[in-house]
Order: sequence, then C-alpha cells, then structure tokens
Amino acid sequence: MQIAENGQISQRQFSAGSLAARWKILPGRIHSGGNQRSDSAPDGACTSRTQPEGVLISVIIPTYNYAHLLPRALDSVVGQLATDVELIVVNDGSTDATKEVLAGYAARHPQLRVIDQANAGAAAARNHGIRESRAPYALLLDADDELLPDALAKLRAVVAAKPTAGMVLGAQITVYPDGRERLRLPTAVPDASPVQLAKRYLLEKRVSISHSCSLFRRDLLLQRPYPESLRGGEDVAVFAFLLVSAPVAITRAPLARIHKHADSLRHSRENEEQRAVAMVSEVFGGLPTECQPLRRPYEAQRFLSLFRAELLAGDRSTAWRYYRCAFRLSPLQSLRGRHLRKAIRLLMRR
Repeated sequence: MQIAENGQISQRQFSAGSLAARWKILPGRIHSGGNQRSDSAPDGACTSRTQPEGVLISVIIPTYNYAHLLPRALDSVVGQLATDVELIVVNDGSTDATKEVLAGYAARHPQLRVIDQANAGAAAARNHGIRESRAPYALLLDADDELLPDALAKLRAVVAAKPTAGMVLGAQITVYPDGRERLRLPTAVPDASPVQLAKRYLLEKRVSISHSCSLFRRDLLLQRPYPESLRGGEDVAVFAFLLVSAPVAITRAPLARIHKHADSLRHSRENEEQRAVAMVSEVFGGLPTECQPLRRPYEAQRFLSLFRAELLAGDRSTAWRYYRCAFRLSPLQSLRGRHLRKAIRLLMRR
C-alpha cells in the first residue's frame, strides 16, 4: 500500500462502522475524495484575504514564541507559493515578537493568512488552522522546521497520481544541535489490515510519521482532530487514525529539514502517568473495533517508556512501579529483551 515515484498505489478496505459511530461521520467519507470539507467551522480571529480558486495544499504553521525561528520556516514556503497553495500561520498567543514578524510577511505575501488565538497549545493551533484552511490537503509545518525547495511540487505530483491517498509520507533531513545531518527515508507501508497497520505503528514502531514532511487529507483531519486535552504526544492519535483510514502514498524525495534543538528534545515528567493513560484513551478512541485488542499492549508500552525515563532520571522506585504496571498489562511486551534486561539490573540493585 505504497506509492513510488511513478504514482502507483495499491488500496485496501476496512470496517469503518465503529469510527463513524465514534466521530459521527458517514462511513463512506473514509474513502471519499479529498475535496470534501466541513463548512461548519467556527470563525477564527484571523487576518484573511480572498483566496484563489482551486487551492490544492494548505501549509499550516502553528507557532508559539518562535519569532527567532519563524522567518526560516516562512521563507522556505513563500518561495514555493503558487495559485494552488495557501499559507496559514496560527499564532498561539505568543508573547515575543511573533506578531511583528507575521505582520511584515503578511504585507509582502497576500497568500499568507495569520490567525491569532489565546494560548491553547499546539493541538488547538493545528485544529484551528485546519478548520480555517480551504484546500483538500494540509501540510503541518512546525515553526522551527523548513521545507526543502520543490517540496510542494513533489507533493503536487504525488496527489495528482493518487488523490485518494489519506497521507503522503516523504523523506526528511534531520538536523541535530551540533550541526550533524541525517537523511531519513520514509518506511514502507504494506497493504495490510487496520489491526496489522496499527500494530506496526504503535507497538513495533515500523512505520514512521512526522509533521513537516507529510501531507494529510483535510477531510480525515476534520474527522479526527488533534486531542487538545493532551500536551505532548497528541499527534500519535491522529497519525494512527490516518494510517488505518485510507491508502498511504510514499515518496523518497526529501521534503523538509527537521531541526532538533533544546526545546524540541525536552520532555516534561510532570503528570506523566496521567498523560500516558490519557494518550492511550485518545489513540484507541479513534481506532476501529478490530484494533482494540492492541490497547493493553500499547498501554504497557507507554508504561515501559515511563520506566526507561525514570531509570535515566535515577528514580529507581518509580521506575520499578512503572515496570510492574507494564507487566500486569502485557507480560509479553514487558519481557522483551531490552526491557527485561533493564528490569533485572534494577531488581538486583534493590
């Protein structure tokens, strides 16, 4: 179920009944063309201009206090703007010079729309931009990343070959704080059932999906919005839903430079257990019935992630508690080699 540079793609079918019940959508919309959209979105506080007809791709940039990095992201897009591309920036209540930066760009580029909102988090900013967008496809570019030249032209060619694809996954260049760069190619997505695909993504981590180098069908994003109650990991629920909902297209062309820096590498340990449980609920709330048996193993995996984090932080007591939670949920997941070795070493030190 992947598309090569020649645009060939295979398709699959799945049961959409439970998704329709959950999100109050028509089952047939899951495989509908990318031109459908909801017109019932609430108005946003935005600097809006008349948009050209036939817009194909909306580039949406959520930003919060990234005035120093935002010009790099904007410059990477404005050089590729065309009549079928719109650019939306959602300013999530920034307190730095973001408003001034955006005002300057908006004066020079009429295809830029600026939406200002009170600070509500990245998920809310993305949802706001998606609702306000007019194109059948959305590229969600993080404010600290940048598109590569011709990225939009390459995506345009892919969706022209197969407009029913729910996602287009491209390659990325990862840029590390020390200046090192690494090319990361998209992983192949097989023609498989929803449960097999969910397992590959959630448990086996054999499917990689990232913002900035991926294109998403807007109608699917409207059916499964980013969970705004989560502050961290909110993209997993959306990516899992997209993966099981429609065909996936692959291009090996690098589409973006994704910058890793101190802010993007920092993870908060505050309320981590509650956030892990909430994340599991959000992920499986959007998946079909056949995927639900994966819930306990996935929850175990979230606790194993907390187990590793607490080990690194030196909190052995909390780490051991998290490992026991994971074992109760899924012994098989917890007894895998790397987890078991760490648990044995921890037990010997107690």
